Amino acid sequence: MYSRALRPALFALEAERAHDLTMAALRRPSVIHALRFFAHASPDARLRQQVLGITFEHPIGLAAGLDKQGHAVSAWAALGFAFVEIGTVTPRAQAGNSRPRLFRLRDDAAIINRLGFNSVGADGVARNLGGVIPPELRVGINVGKNKETPNHMAADDCIRAIEVLHPFADYFVVNVSSPNTAGLRDLQESRALRALVEQVVARVGELTAARTVPVLVKVSPDSAATDLLQSVDAALEGGAAGIIATNTTVTRTGLITSAPSAREAGGLSGAPLRTAANTICKLLFRHLGRSVPIVGVGGIFTADDAYERIRAGASLVQLYTALIYEGPGVVRRIVAGLGERLARDGFASVQEAVGADVR
Repeated sequence: MYSRALRPALFALEAERAHDLTMAALRRPSVIHALRFFAHASPDARLRQQVLGITFEHPIGLAAGLDKQGHAVSAWAALGFAFVEIGTVTPRAQAGNSRPRLFRLRDDAAIINRLGFNSVGADGVARNLGGVIPPELRVGINVGKNKETPNHMAADDCIRAIEVLHPFADYFVVNVSSPNTAGLRDLQESRALRALVEQVVARVGELTAARTVPVLVKVSPDSAATDLLQSVDAALEGGAAGIIATNTTVTRTGLITSAPSAREAGGLSGAPLRTAANTICKLLFRHLGRSVPIVGVGGIFTADDAYERIRAGASLVQLYTALIYEGPGVVRRIVAGLGERLARDGFASVQEAVGADVR
């Protein structure tokens, strides 16, 4: 039904308009009930694991960027996601970049966005999350600085958001790798990143003394390998507990789409990012081993994609663009397929498969 009716109707609309209508629908109780009935993933004990001190029912989560405002957490649980990452959230509300700022590349199963941290702000997200998080859903909150905040004050912005949102978070992510805020990626420089993470981790520890709330850092796929590993080492020296690999890319190599939309500025997500994201995941796993969890994101559409990323070193996997192209059944299909692949290859649990292609 999605591929034959809903997707054509949504794709007939301007991309951000379709997104806004979808998010509004996902807040309706009748839609949430239908999703839980038709799309929810069945539990599989082989997929349950403890990562970052948190229990995840399976490895599949929703990446940051789709639900920036925390509007639809009940729907994400109904779709069968084990976890969702809200944001990027800025401490103060901001509109983001001017429209149009979201573009579909249908032939490539990809999206370009230059939303620019459009956020209702930390207080608004807290209102949206209050009292509605399903108990089975783990929630990460991705934080970043406001556009007008200079880089040397980025930690202050992240901390302001965390001070408001820490009651709702199972983990936090510091976003220094979006290509859509001018100068943001400069914060990936090792000295700047270590100082930023140190300040954030210290404040999270003060705010959540009764429980452990890990802080992760999301990295760019566009860094040279040496620079990437230096950034990762700096983040870990600053106290980061894990790495999310990767954010969107500014490269356009190998695209099929020749329409003007393919040349729009912004971050590219979806199938064209798959190979690079797998390569980076393997690079990080070789560097880190099992000591630091990796969350793999970029080009995950199928169970084979997710399983490949896990075997490349990811303990958890996130998707975003696949939900837009494949529809609400994609989580159920991936979760079922992961169980089948573990059984085929003789793994008793998903943890055994992590990094199997890198050892």
